[in-house]
Parts: sequence; structure tokens; C-alpha cells
Amino acid sequence: MIDLYYWPTPNGHKITLFLEEAGLPYTVHPVDIGAGDQFKPGFLAISPNNKMPAIVDRAPADGGAPVSVFESGAILLYLAGKTGRFFAEDTRGQVEVSQWLFWQMGGLGPMTGQYGHFHVYAPEPIEYARDRYKREALRLLGVLDKRLADREFVAGDAYSIADMAIYPWIDPYKKAPLDLSPFANLRRWHAAVAARPATGRAYAVAERFDTQREMTPEMRKNLFGTPSEA
Repeated sequence: MIDLYYWPTPNGHKITLFLEEAGLPYTVHPVDIGAGDQFKPGFLAISPNNKMPAIVDRAPADGGAPVSVFESGAILLYLAGKTGRFFAEDTRGQVEVSQWLFWQMGGLGPMTGQYGHFHVYAPEPIEYARDRYKREALRLLGVLDKRLADREFVAGDAYSIADMAIYPWIDPYKKAPLDLSPFANLRRWHAAVAARPATGRAYAVAERFDTQREMTPEMRKNLFGTPSEA
């Protein structure tokens, strides 16, 4: 059994995508980041960087004590190793999956996240930041579109943890949509992932916790600062 510490964000979706694809039993423990659950001592013992998602594997492959893992990319690698699925068996295939997983972790996620912050959440418009991160997000989408020109999935012919990591970060902000019309290969791939039954099940999990709330000063502090800030 996997204990999943989760909130419906792009990084949270990555893990439900894997768990639903693999059919692993799991229990969701909601971490309401707007309410500050990520700062509670019990969660920090699992995820010391106060970020979700995190997991605790109650039945690790070595039969030992439960294993806790934080950081979404590390969780995907752990689950792929546990199940032997969605990661290549050969060295070259593993390189393909790994480098695109880290491309998302180090590039697409952070840059798209900053795009969303300055277009959706910033208390006042900062045009330089808006332009900077929009251009970088679109550049990265162009890189992905080119990558998908001659292959079905990001790392080749097989669906992998690289696809699971990237998919939730494609145009995730409804209040500030990105123009995907120039990226035909990306749109084809995105539609194919969206059509997978496990993707539908993963996003159904999100609907259970997706609350629409007005941003309050306390929520802003919890999301973008620390509780110790004035």
C-alpha cells in the first residue's frame, strides 16, 4: 500500500498518473497547501522541503521498514523501480527517459510555474517577468514539439515516467492559457495521453479535492512565503 500525500497540482498529478497506470493500491492523504498543511510537523517528517507530493511505501520491495520519498521526480523513479514499469530496461532507453524527466524537473516545471505565478497569482503585474517567463515557457514547448516530431511518446515508442512528468505541465493555468496552436506534435501527444483511461482516473482524484477559493492573505502567505513572515 502506498500512502500518497497529495494536492491537485501538476506535481501531484504526476504521481496519481503513475499509480493509476500501474494499478498500485494507494491511499490519498490531502495536503491542503492553501491552508498550510505542508508546514505541519508530521508532513515535514516525510517531506522536509515542505512541498508535496510525497509518498510512504508500506510494502517496499526489500521487505523492510516503510520507505518515504519526496520530490515528484524521485517518486516516479522509485515507483518505476518498484514495479519495473514505465522505465526502459536497456541503458540507452534509460538515458532517454531520465534526461526528459530531468528536463521537466529542471526546466518545464519551474519556468511554467513562474509563468503562472506572474500571470495568475502575482498581486501586481510585472511586465518584464510576464514576458520573460512566457517566452521561456513557449521556447520549452517548442523543444518538446520538435522532440515529438518522429516518435509517439517523449522517450520513444513506449509511454514512460517522462510523459507522466511532462503532461500535467502543458498549459496548466486556465486563467492564463498558452497558445498551443503552433505545436502540432505536442497537441497530438497531449491528446493521446489525455485519452488514456488511467489519465481520466488520475484527474478524477483531483476533482475530489479541487476547491475553488478566493485568494486570501493567509493563503498567499502559505503558498508563496512562510508562516514566519509578517
